[in-house]
Amino acid sequence: MKANTSLVKFIKKSRKRGFDDFEIRKPLLKKGWPSEEIEKAFYVLKPKYKSKNKISLYLNPDVLKMIDKRAKKNMLSLNEQIEDILRRSCINMKKTTRRIKCDDRLVAIFSREKRGRKKK
Repeated sequence: MKANTSLVKFIKKSRKRGFDDFEIRKPLLKKGWPSEEIEKAFYVLKPKYKSKNKISLYLNPDVLKMIDKRAKKNMLSLNEQIEDILRRSCINMKKTTRRIKCDDRLVAIFSREKRGRKKK
């Protein structure tokens, strides 16, 4: 897959300056870059992971602030707090006895439905 080299360079520089991919895509689209060209450039820069234990999340800034605040309260880094939330959600998911359709599992992990022991 051949990508526009100047676009790839621009994305690299923007990332070094601290912009995330969403913040880079938005102005490029506004300037008239075709989305297919933009996606090719991001694809070329995509890290080639050998393991499947890495994910990318794009969070609303308000949600990010809330998680960061919780992380500081728990004396964790932001990454550690997000990992803890996911881990706890998965553990709680294993404890549930009801059957969930396969396609509903991811939704159920982030659900606010009460699970576990009932309060007395």
